This record gives sequence, structure tokens and C-alpha cells, in this order.
Amino acid sequence: MIRLQPIKTSDVQQYEFMEKLLVDSFPTEEYRPLKDLRDHTDHTERFYNNIVFDNERPVGFITYWDFDRFYYAEHFATAPILRNGGYGRLTLECLREQLKRPIVLEVELPVEEMAKRRIGFYQRQGFTLWEKEYSQPPYRKGDGWLPMRLMVYGSLDADKDFEEVKRTIHSQVYGIDE
Repeated sequence: MIRLQPIKTSDVQQYEFMEKLLVDSFPTEEYRPLKDLRDHTDHTERFYNNIVFDNERPVGFITYWDFDRFYYAEHFATAPILRNGGYGRLTLECLREQLKRPIVLEVELPVEEMAKRRIGFYQRQGFTLWEKEYSQPPYRKGDGWLPMRLMVYGSLDADKDFEEVKRTIHSQVYGIDE
């Protein structure tokens, strides 16, 4: 049975599992400095860092933000040896069941094969790709903005809600006021 368990840095074993999986799964420019992530995990009220468990076995992690009107899933990964085993689908089912409001996430542009496959995976889970131009602000000084797209599960509308969603993510997650 899949469950999400919120963690803090004091949950040393789970936190080390999450941090290693994050570093192994994402390019450096796609996550905040680890010191900042630790601070967010322990001190940011709207930020949730979760280990994904299958019974008592940790199989992945997912971080998300609660913005009242919607949730923003910032990072999500399954342990490499368990990928393509259905854990991604089960995790998203659990997340949707638990959160009950629209969920927004960023994806790479559908250019490379892996990005296309990732988008297809989210679409099969009920997410819609918003075609509007979107860029992820840099996590670190000196890094550039990354061209991305937003995907949404739930009742948000690209034409009506895009600007509000973008502004919220940019200001709350990345500290960028537009």
C-alpha cells in the first residue's frame, strides 16, 4: 500500500534517502541548494517534503507546496531500481486522493525523447499540458531561466488561470516578484 509520509531533516534516514534520490534524479540547475532545501523542509509552512512508502519500504519522494487554490508539485522521483514498476502512477493516485485540489507541475519542453515520455506519463495520469510559454526561474545566482511547460491536474484553465499560477509559483517557490 502506497503512502506519503512528511519528513523533516531530523528524520535522518528518510531525509538522506530523499536527498540522494533528488541529486541522482535531477540536474543541479533543477533543484535549490541542499542547504536551502533543508531549511524549507524544516521551516517553510506551505512546503511539504514526503517519502513515498510501499508498506514500510521507501520507494521515492515527492515535494509539494500548498497555495490554497492549488498545489504545486516541485520534485517527484522513484528510486531507479524501481522505475517502470507502477510506483509513479500509484504515487500520483495517492497524491490526488490526499490533496483534493488542482495539482500543477513543471515539465521540460517536449523536445527530447525522455521529456516526451515524461509528459505522456503525466497525461495518462490525467494531467493536461498547458502550451503557454513558461520558464522556471533559476534556483541559484548565475544560473539561467529554464524553458519549461506547466501541466495541471484538476479544474484550472490555461486561458483564465495561467498568469495567476505562474505568478504564485515564481514568487512563492523561487522568490521572483514580477
